[in-house]
Amino acid sequence: MSKDIYLLSNIKNLDFDIKSLNIFDINFLEYDIDFNSYDALIFTSKNAIYSINHDTSWKNISSYAISKKTAQILKESSSNLQFTGISGHGDDFAKELIPILKNKKVLYIRAKKVVSNLHKILNKNNILCEELVTYETTCINYNVDKKPNKNSIIIFSSPSTIECFLSNFTWDDSYLAIVIGKTTAKYLPLNINYKISQETSLESCIKMAKSFSIN
Repeated sequence: MSKDIYLLSNIKNLDFDIKSLNIFDINFLEYDIDFNSYDALIFTSKNAIYSINHDTSWKNISSYAISKKTAQILKESSSNLQFTGISGHGDDFAKELIPILKNKKVLYIRAKKVVSNLHKILNKNNILCEELVTYETTCINYNVDKKPNKNSIIIFSSPSTIECFLSNFTWDDSYLAIVIGKTTAKYLPLNINYKISQETSLESCIKMAKSFSIN
C-alpha cells in the first residue's frame, strides 16, 4: 500500500497522487523605490517576482535568478534575465554572483524573513547590495483533524513550511520528511527523519517522495 504524500503548498494539480496542504499565506507589501538606480536585481524566490510584477520599471534591468524555476518565471515576466544559479542554495548562489556583480549596484528583492546570508556575503566582497522587502508569510491555522495520517511523507519546500506545519501539528515518528535543500534541512528539529532532494525543485522532491511511498 502506498503512503500519503503531502506537499505543503497552495499549488493545485501538480500531481494527482499528491495531497496539497497550504500551510501559509503570502502577503505582498507596499514599497517605494526607483529600480532604475540599480544595475542588477537578485531573485531567490518566485514570490519576490510576483510581488513586483504589477510594476514594469524593473523589467529592463539585469536580473539574476537562484534556480531554473525562478529563472523560468522571470522569463515569463519578460524580464532581462542574465544569469541562473547552479547550486540553488542562497549562500552558494551569493558566491556564484561575486565575480559577476563586481562593481555593480545590486538590489536583493526578498521576503521579510530569509535564512541565507546572501546580502552579507555580497557586501563583504565589495559588492554594494541593498535589500527590498516586498512580501511576508503568515501561518494558516488548522484543526487537528487536518493532520496527515500516520506513515505520511511530508514535503517541506522552505523553513516557513516547517515553522507553520509544526505550529499546527505535532510530528509523528512514522512520518518521513522530504526537504528541498540543505538550508531548509537545518531548520528541522533533530528528532525528525528526513531526506534531501537531489535538486532544489518541487519536482525533485515529489520524485523522491514517490520513491519512498511504496512499502
